[in-house]
Amino acid sequence: MSLQLQVRLRTHGPPQSSQLKATSARLTNIYMYKTILDSISKEDENFKGEGYTSLAIIYLFFSLSNWLAPSFISFTGPRVAMVVGALTYTAFMITFMFPSTVLLYVGSAVLGLGASITWTGQGTYLARCSETTTISRNSGVFWALLQCSMFIGNLFVYYQFQDKTVIDKETRNLVIGVLTVIAILGIVFLAALRFMADNAEHDNELEQKHTGCGQAMYALKSAGQLFCTKKMLLLSLAFFYTGLELSFFSGVFGSAIGFTTKIAQTPKEIVGLVGICIGAGEVFGGGLFGILGNKTTRYGRDPIVIAGYVMHMAAFFMTFINLPNSAPFKDTNDISYLDPPSASIALVCAFLLGLGDACFNTQIYSMLGGEYVNNAVGAFALFKFTQSVAAAISFFYSSHFGLYVQLGILVVTGTIGTIAFVFVEWGFKRQHREQEALDK
Repeated sequence: MSLQLQVRLRTHGPPQSSQLKATSARLTNIYMYKTILDSISKEDENFKGEGYTSLAIIYLFFSLSNWLAPSFISFTGPRVAMVVGALTYTAFMITFMFPSTVLLYVGSAVLGLGASITWTGQGTYLARCSETTTISRNSGVFWALLQCSMFIGNLFVYYQFQDKTVIDKETRNLVIGVLTVIAILGIVFLAALRFMADNAEHDNELEQKHTGCGQAMYALKSAGQLFCTKKMLLLSLAFFYTGLELSFFSGVFGSAIGFTTKIAQTPKEIVGLVGICIGAGEVFGGGLFGILGNKTTRYGRDPIVIAGYVMHMAAFFMTFINLPNSAPFKDTNDISYLDPPSASIALVCAFLLGLGDACFNTQIYSMLGGEYVNNAVGAFALFKFTQSVAAAISFFYSSHFGLYVQLGILVVTGTIGTIAFVFVEWGFKRQHREQEALDK
């Protein structure tokens, strides 16, 4: 996950790229997750760990612990929270070197707890390092730097998995070992982040009015009150969709390609290319929106989100005609409407999924950091709570629903989520116009 959040100056400086290492390890790990666990189960008959179940546990604990994340961060601050969260990611990767069903699921739960404080901490840190005029740019640059790390790990995985239909133990341990070292280096960089003083200009209300246990309780209460507001409830529909599409492109899509035997002579090695193409779309989107941050502020966030929606719908349609319904479960010789399935189309879909995801996430970060600056901790915690609940639900049904049902769910929720985001954005635009009229 995103562990490279260093921003030079509070009002002018965009995020720096020196903290890519831990991020690279995590983003690479999720794309090869199901493939590696499937290979372990073929070698060890006692290993019963299932990738989708593990991911569901991660996101279940992730979602529940998001309610506690504001209280934790009120004590530690966002920097310490990110370091602690990064340690849980590193520990989880190490468990792959010691295959055990129990260890896998326990590690999944611990990782879910760590993920909540990592993501909420980074969103809070980004908000504190930004002004209303710079949040769109900083969100885009941050997202581009985060996703840039995909290239490092996935290129390595691609070359290591070449010509392999089953990922042997030696290859698995080499890949996990390298990614673990990179993650440790990332933690070192995180610990070196600039400390954001508690009396900074945009500290949220809970840190200004409360201390100690009262601060923690106020953080939880404030998040609950914020969640019940009309705009946040509407935004939750968009958050929910980002969780479903996140679980699809990070867990299901790559695995479905790897299990489609007719798509290439060695389908498993394409999994690495899928991650690279998704990363390319994410980086292109984040970089573009970072460069055009001022124009985004002027014309609004809704055109970008609508563009992301169109890209995702196109990707879902091409996936529907390209991959068989049984592809998410195991190796299959089935075909869909294209015979044989096209690896090129699959990689184009991967790029569109990444670019569309960048459209949604950069604008959500921009909205939360810009419009909810007085309660950034609560806003980002609610975002990750709703997103992770959706991801947990998705990973649970991914083990039971075929590819086509999953695509249908994404189409419906994506449409609803996009409409909800646009309504909220229009509401903020109207609010700003009214305020400007009063100021005059």
